[in-house]
Amino acid sequence: MFGKIVVGLDGSEHSDQALRIACDLAGKYGSDLHLVHTPQPQTVAFAMGAVAGYHTVTTMPSSEEVQEAADKIIDAAKAVVEEAGQTVTQAHTERGEPAEHIVACAKEVGADLIVTGRRGLGSMGSLLQGSTTQRVNHLAECACLSVI
Repeated sequence: MFGKIVVGLDGSEHSDQALRIACDLAGKYGSDLHLVHTPQPQTVAFAMGAVAGYHTVTTMPSSEEVQEAADKIIDAAKAVVEEAGQTVTQAHTERGEPAEHIVACAKEVGADLIVTGRRGLGSMGSLLQGSTTQRVNHLAECACLSVI
């Protein structure tokens, strides 16, 4: 039923839960798992701002810092997949708009399902901030599973 599953990751608790559900489905259907992460410099800057002395307002992360953060998210996801007894077919990282990258990856690999985590911002929150999951659902040409 689901031969290839693409999982959108952003390092959040919701994307971790989406990954765990995708691993469960992959185990049931013998699916290939493709991990997709689109590093966002603003997100890295925000995370780095939690470290004392780093001023996110005035300093954006370097390309190396963005890549390092992306690698950590992918490595953590691979550990979850391994813990679930599954294997990662391929990990995809590319800068750009996350929803478009997830959908493009799904098309490229011939995915039957895209799994993403949803932060549950509600209609007002997603109206103001946008929703990657909503955009994926709108653009995708395969089944989508939104995990809350």
